Amino acid sequence: MAAAAATSPARAVAWAFAAATCIKLLLVPTYRSTDFDVHRYWLALTHALPARRWYTDASSQWTLDYPPFFAYFSRLLALPAPLVDASLVSLPVPDAPPSFAYLLYLRLTVAFSDLLLLASVLLLATDALTRRRPFLSLALVLWSPALLAVDHVHFQYNGFLMGLLLLSLHFLEQGRDLAGGVVFAALLCSKHLFLVAAPVYFVYLFRHYCCGLGVVRGLGRLVLMGAGVAAVFAAAFAPFLYYGQMQQLFNRLFPFGRGLCHAYWAPNFWVFYILLDKILVFLLRRLGFNIQIPEASFTGGLVGNSSPFAVLPKVTPISTFLLVILAMFPCLMKAFSKPQPRHIIRWVSYATTCGFMFGWHVHEKASLHFTIPLALIAMDSLEDAKHYFVLSIVSCYSLFPLLFENQEYPIKVMLLLTYATLMWVGFSSHFAAKSPQGKKVNGSGNVVRKNSFIGWISFSYLLGIVAIELWSQVFHHYVFGSRLPFLPLMMVSLYCGVGMMYSWMWQLAWISPVAIEPRT
Repeated sequence: MAAAAATSPARAVAWAFAAATCIKLLLVPTYRSTDFDVHRYWLALTHALPARRWYTDASSQWTLDYPPFFAYFSRLLALPAPLVDASLVSLPVPDAPPSFAYLLYLRLTVAFSDLLLLASVLLLATDALTRRRPFLSLALVLWSPALLAVDHVHFQYNGFLMGLLLLSLHFLEQGRDLAGGVVFAALLCSKHLFLVAAPVYFVYLFRHYCCGLGVVRGLGRLVLMGAGVAAVFAAAFAPFLYYGQMQQLFNRLFPFGRGLCHAYWAPNFWVFYILLDKILVFLLRRLGFNIQIPEASFTGGLVGNSSPFAVLPKVTPISTFLLVILAMFPCLMKAFSKPQPRHIIRWVSYATTCGFMFGWHVHEKASLHFTIPLALIAMDSLEDAKHYFVLSIVSCYSLFPLLFENQEYPIKVMLLLTYATLMWVGFSSHFAAKSPQGKKVNGSGNVVRKNSFIGWISFSYLLGIVAIELWSQVFHHYVFGSRLPFLPLMMVSLYCGVGMMYSWMWQLAWISPVAIEPRT
């Protein structure tokens, strides 16, 4: 009986993953973005050309701009490809639309790579205090509608990358710091955008793994950690250092000339900065000032080599870097003063939130970097559940413009509504069961009933998403016709930006030294 009970969570998670896989298979023929063409080319590039040409080849617009480990990963995925369709790995890539076998193979590589995410979730079934995590918190990771939409419709490999991140967090939670640091180094060598979490990793590992053990032992651990991380980076970059291509590789990984914002604005701090600039332009022009509007206007959804502000100061990559570090500073102080494994998921999630909110050229898909880990702690307290409920809905809705074709509209709506219903029922039942006869469920003094889970402010804000969607899909066309085509996208970014700012401030308040931590 005990053995069966011990294996039941693994079985439940496996069934949840199987159900998600069935949905992924149903999504095979759906819309695919240009990211499909990008990864299609990378498979052919890494298979057909030697490594010394991967970062110098410019025969296609889809040049390789991920770190070497992801290039090795692409080559691994390309190995069985000739058995399915030889054109999968031939250069130049055919201009003709891919065959169904071609399409199915690439879709299945994404589903196959999600096995790493499954393995990490299974390992995380037990938390830092050796308590069993609720099944729902694990299922929320595997059933994330944002992850399904981005990876299995839009087309990317975020499930594989998030699997690496969660594996690293599992090791840190269990006190296996060396393994956690090495896996994180492998993640950085797979996708460099996770660099934003590096300061938290460095501070935490230095204090938790290297300090408090005496000078000799601490120095030995520092050398061991450094050697492990250096070995990972050497495995990734040494061949390209040998080829004399490090400058070329660096330029590919960090193309700062792309500008502050992506073509579709991520819902972060810079949305409000841009809006303030536009309002100031309007007001100053009405007052008679001659304000020149830059040609590369943000409202056109363009990507430029500069930050075209008419009134406010120009934003540079170094200024966004400093702002990210400043926003992250309370978390770094907390990790330095009290490096506790049970908080590492929360700290890393906050660091990636800071990168999303204040970083340079942030993609809207980067919200996955903190919404996925936060699902694991969403049921630690009632306040965590309320926060995650709002954040996950806002994050998923902010990705709706990525799937812009009509045939995918019911899919993205049903995925979000199903996930929201699952959270509502699951969270309400879980916390209502913990507060019989109106007793408090946590230190905040809140009481949960099955018919009231979130407050009226959060509920009203979420209803506003319905209003934004009705405007975008119905009323905008009748009011403006073909004019102002970028207005619905701007409204989505601005409105979701409010929710993202709330999430950032909520996490900051929790992490702040003056905050009262929820009881565990």
